[in-house]
Amino acid sequence: METTSRVDTDGAPGTVTAEGVPAARRTVDGYLEAPFPWYGLDEAFTGPRWLMQVGTAADGTVQHGSVGHGHEPSVKTDGAAAEKERFAVVITVAASPVRRSGDGTGVLDATTVSSAAWLAGSGLLAYTWPPLMDHSLRDDWLDQQTETAFTLADDLGSAPWSTLSLPVDGVPVEFHYRESEFGWVLAGSAHTGVHIGAYGRGMSAYGLGFSVVKDIETYA
Repeated sequence: METTSRVDTDGAPGTVTAEGVPAARRTVDGYLEAPFPWYGLDEAFTGPRWLMQVGTAADGTVQHGSVGHGHEPSVKTDGAAAEKERFAVVITVAASPVRRSGDGTGVLDATTVSSAAWLAGSGLLAYTWPPLMDHSLRDDWLDQQTETAFTLADDLGSAPWSTLSLPVDGVPVEFHYRESEFGWVLAGSAHTGVHIGAYGRGMSAYGLGFSVVKDIETYA
């Protein structure tokens, strides 16, 4: 895949790591170190806002991160309980071209809209657990679904993706959008040189708007 790097838990340069669950959150410090602006839902959203985590390269450079809005999601085996959750997570990914690795031994993939789509798709899966699934089977299920999310992110021009126009800093932007039984995923680009991914459940994506976060510490 030319546009989307696979999950890498070590945070190697040029890779993007899947979004973790709330227990893996970091403090606001990592967000403050980012060389790019963070995005969240715009002022039309008046509910709770909270930090999640940032993803860094091997040299410590912040490459992406996510912030949450609404209820804090959790993995639940009770499908009815999960359906009551209303949340939207916004992921900001720094746009980077294809480039040489720091040690000069290889080439790092570009980060593109597909990178944001992959992070959003895998992020939604982190809070998904089909009802009645045996605990021992979840890892296998998650591996299979994560592979599917990766494949889908590599082909944003085909079904099940459609397009959806949403405001980013007040300007209409075309996003790639798909729904599943677990929630929705979307991905697009901002004029500030970053890519935006988002996923959620219980909140309609059609009414969302995004804007630069003026003070990331308000999410802490």
